Amino acid sequence: MRTSLITPVRPVRQRPGSAVHRRSLAVTAALATAGLLLAGCSSDDDGGATSSAPSATTSAAASDPATTPAPSASATGEPAPSTGVGEGCPATDGGIPDGAASSEVVDVDGDGRADTAWITAGAERTFGITTASGATFSAPIDSASPIGASAVVNTVGADLTPIALVDLGRQAQLFSLDGCAVTQTVDQGGQPYVFDRGFGDQGTGVGCTDVDGVLHLAGLLATEEGDGWTVTRTLVDLDSAGEVATNGAVEVVAQGAAATDPVVTTAQEVSCGDLVAGDGGLVEPTS
Repeated sequence: MRTSLITPVRPVRQRPGSAVHRRSLAVTAALATAGLLLAGCSSDDDGGATSSAPSATTSAAASDPATTPAPSASATGEPAPSTGVGEGCPATDGGIPDGAASSEVVDVDGDGRADTAWITAGAERTFGITTASGATFSAPIDSASPIGASAVVNTVGADLTPIALVDLGRQAQLFSLDGCAVTQTVDQGGQPYVFDRGFGDQGTGVGCTDVDGVLHLAGLLATEEGDGWTVTRTLVDLDSAGEVATNGAVEVVAQGAAATDPVVTTAQEVSCGDLVAGDGGLVEPTS
């Protein structure tokens, strides 16, 4: 938590699409409508050092009400309804590359309109966003995994920070979509923050869980013990831009669960809200 002395505040120019910009737009719209009433480290597939969420639980855990996301635009992954607020990211040249797979996703730049995520195939595969306002921004998917990439996009945290989870089979990479850019999220040491998918000792999946009405990113670990499965959840704390991740509270959310229990199956997926990577969403095209 940041603390500061109370000092005179000068107007600050806000970046379109940033968390602060989205909050400012939302507050402005709310005031107008209300008549101004106050109302862990591991090795990745390439052998490089990366930071992983050591464990965690599932967002769609039917057997554990505490882990079930609250129904909302961000939790369900449905495109946010148009509110007419904000201009979104400034338009850029280019757009969705030829041959890329694409899918409509939630609003990532705060203009109230659904945007589009896309993935290109091949050795130089790339994940990108093209907004309804005409902006395109992207980042390479740095992995030697031969498994085709799939992805989910959602907003998490009280700031509704837009993120993307890119599933590569052995790990899932985390990207911030804040500030009209695709930025790989890092740990406090500056190393890429990734989620283990069962090929290390840290976790088996990643999901998003409702915490006090807010969708929160979490690493998940499902382990078979005796006659049942144990699922552990590690909440992942993000800074306001989603660019730095820190492991948070750890909790065992299921014990002795059946292999088919949603709390167990979800802990072995890459998901956020009702969105599951590779299940009818954005999947890398075959080249």
